[in-house]
Amino acid sequence: MKLVTVSQMRAIEKEADAKGVSYAQLMENAGRGLAEIVHALGQENGWDTVTGLVGSGNNGGDALVALTWLAGAGWRTYAYLANRKMDDPLIMRYLEAGGEIFQFGSDPNLEALNGILNESAVLMDGLLGTGIKLLLKAEAALVLAGTRVALSKMDTLPFVVAVDCPSGVDCDSGEAARETVPADLTVTMAAVKQGLLKLPAFEFVGDLEVVDIGLPEKLDAWSVVKTEVADWDMVSAFLPERALASHKGTFGTAFVIAGSTSYTGAALLAGEAAYRVGAGLVTMAVPEPLHAALSGQIPEATWVLLPHENGFISGQAVSKVLEQLDRATAMLIGPGLGTHSSTKSFVENFLPAIKIPLVIDADGLRHLVQIPDWHKKLPATSVLTPHPGEMSALTGLSREEIQSNREVVAERYAREWGHVIVLKGAFTVIASPDGRRTTIPVATPALARAGTGDVLAGLIVGLRAQGSDAFEAAVAGAFIHAQAGLLAAEELGTTASVLASDVLNAVPEVLAELE
Repeated sequence: MKLVTVSQMRAIEKEADAKGVSYAQLMENAGRGLAEIVHALGQENGWDTVTGLVGSGNNGGDALVALTWLAGAGWRTYAYLANRKMDDPLIMRYLEAGGEIFQFGSDPNLEALNGILNESAVLMDGLLGTGIKLLLKAEAALVLAGTRVALSKMDTLPFVVAVDCPSGVDCDSGEAARETVPADLTVTMAAVKQGLLKLPAFEFVGDLEVVDIGLPEKLDAWSVVKTEVADWDMVSAFLPERALASHKGTFGTAFVIAGSTSYTGAALLAGEAAYRVGAGLVTMAVPEPLHAALSGQIPEATWVLLPHENGFISGQAVSKVLEQLDRATAMLIGPGLGTHSSTKSFVENFLPAIKIPLVIDADGLRHLVQIPDWHKKLPATSVLTPHPGEMSALTGLSREEIQSNREVVAERYAREWGHVIVLKGAFTVIASPDGRRTTIPVATPALARAGTGDVLAGLIVGLRAQGSDAFEAAVAGAFIHAQAGLLAAEELGTTASVLASDVLNAVPEVLAELE
């Protein structure tokens, strides 16, 4: 799914109109696609009555087209108009299809709106479009606020479908008016608008589905957009094939350098995640004292026991690791290493010798900060997985600067450093040096727990070990990780109790859904 700004979407539609697919036809396609989604939900749930909030803009037009289609399919339809003139041809056609109309101008106390909402199984919110700026004008604010009040008094709520975006959301900044009605589903046209994947707007979006509006092929304004939103189809296509005639060598060897006596579990989580995502073999390179605690927890792994200082990898470990790399197809450095000076010496001296795909996470990133020109010493297109604090250490930017402009920051440093950046957090951003950028459409406190980043790093290195492209492995790993977090929270009934091991245990079910 493409991720666009409001101005990019306008440019796309303008070029489509110039190349023979008129604005009117785009609206027809959008409205029909919207109606088909609502109709399918109705057939599944036994719904056949819908109220549409219809404003003066294109979203209102999309809603009228959809209501007309639904009326023709046997639904009882109510269009509640605000600031839309009755001589609109779309309204004439809607009435001819048997739809009913109510107007805010003749319903100042919103009694009619309350009445039709109470009769409706579905509320279609097409009042305002993607181009609005806050604060809302009085009439729109009154209709939305009245809708919220009406819904708050209902025992059985209608299923709310937002047309392109929930009314009152700024589709660039992610700001949201206090009157905005939360949607159960947002049906967005052609591409996801970037503000929908920002807070607080995301809290109003519900599920997200994109409708094909019939854009012509080879639109310049469309092809220049390299920003996307990860979805199930995209990630499924990124996963390595698993042929029947495979053997463990087919799926590569992930070499995981991780752990210290202070962070024993980090190595375990990363190694298990690499296995769970499909790596054929995982070799665990850990400080020697960790072996007794870990070996029984992950019996499938092979082990390289490293020299240490007080339980932290020492600089003397470089030669030991180099002796064991003949079978490795990808490497992870970082989870649980700690920031001991001896480990920094190991990382600094080992980096130039790495010739295989590399993922660097956690304390591995913090050691990079102390190494001059570190980004030039990594294998080409390595994957870095910083959270905002680690990104701050790497860039010198404050956390606030990073969080206020996550996409731009990730893109900038991916390009400058020449490596794939996975900027973790709500709506994890993955940026490639070639300008590609993908956002994971998930924000959940289920992943705000120690160890979940180790699971993510393990997933990515497991995919890299199987031969996946660096950017695709990062996108797939982050998507699987996010969906596993959601699934773990659902199974436990709360986000508060989700542990990193719960996220790890949910990975197989996510993979099964992707097959």
